[in-house]
Amino acid sequence: MSDPRLQEHYRSQVRETLTETFGFENAMQVPRLEKVVLNAGVGDAKDDPKYLESVVEELGAVTGQKPVVTRARQSISNFNLRKGDPVGVKVTLRGARMYEFLDRFISTAVPRMRDFRGFNSRAFDGRGNYTVGVDEQMVFPEIDYDDVVKVHGLNITFVTSTEKDDEALVLLRELGFPFKGETPVVV
Repeated sequence: MSDPRLQEHYRSQVRETLTETFGFENAMQVPRLEKVVLNAGVGDAKDDPKYLESVVEELGAVTGQKPVVTRARQSISNFNLRKGDPVGVKVTLRGARMYEFLDRFISTAVPRMRDFRGFNSRAFDGRGNYTVGVDEQMVFPEIDYDDVVKVHGLNITFVTSTEKDDEALVLLRELGFPFKGETPVVV
């Protein structure tokens, strides 16, 4: 089985571009994408177990990997929340699945977003990681509109091996991420 298209692109061109741009002397210094974390909050799931089931199925279909249900660590009476209640669903992707998801996200899901004009290039967290908020799960073609119990959003975090935002920005731009005011790199 061959490596995903974006992984090959990273090995053949992106590493070289990053080395030239930042003057890395060691191949291990070159930033890389370490993992992609998808997270959906399901606060209403304690009242509606079918909703939790549907979110788990949807994230599983989008990522090709079984999601983990996150539960409340402590009770909070103001939110009517008990310890152990489901509060979210998350998936961590690494390796080939991560690159395949990134490729599908950039090429099919992002163009389906309403009024999309590019991601903000200054929205890094100060440690080289980038988080994107998706308003509705319907932008992913794997999700059938008729099977959706409730429209929900999710957060997608791209974790890089660098601590510097400028290096992470060049890495994501070279992988084809569409940032505002820039023409995306065609992979």
